[in-house]
Amino acid sequence: MTDAVKKLWPELDWIEDADLREKTARTWDLALSRSVLKPDDLDKIPFTLLCGPDMKVSFMAHKRCVVHVAKESGEKMNRFFGKELPVDMDVLISGAILADVGKLLEYEMDKDGKSIQGKYGQYLRHPFSGVSLAEECGVPAEVCHIIAAHAHEGDLVKRTTEACIVHHADFMTFLPFKSKLSI
Repeated sequence: MTDAVKKLWPELDWIEDADLREKTARTWDLALSRSVLKPDDLDKIPFTLLCGPDMKVSFMAHKRCVVHVAKESGEKMNRFFGKELPVDMDVLISGAILADVGKLLEYEMDKDGKSIQGKYGQYLRHPFSGVSLAEECGVPAEVCHIIAAHAHEGDLVKRTTEACIVHHADFMTFLPFKSKLSI
């Protein structure tokens, strides 16, 4: 795990399984090595290109919020549902951290240094590239499932409990920006 990934993701320490923690971090290292983006760019670029040029929320602010919301949701579900619907917290946290890792391959920088969707991103959205990166790093199938199913691409598959949590954490921190009701 590089220092850059440790700095980006202090939440990696929440993953108790050392092997899964390392594979999760290695996936981010791999994505950064293949991206035009540098770690510092992730605190500057918008988390989505779908809300227009006025988006001020950074990629990392959104990502870290998703991870925190997912973790707290998983803890509450374990508290209230216990044995009936157990949440594997390591799988949940790893999946939340990795859900958008493929976006690093979607972005390009234009001549003005502004982030835009690149050709790769036009062909393959981040759930696909994220799973590819994660599998290359040996991330287990139950985490890859979360990456694959967290966005609309996952609407046609049955989601695990952990994938449902990450999906909803992601959309509850995205949809209000996209379609906010102003009264």
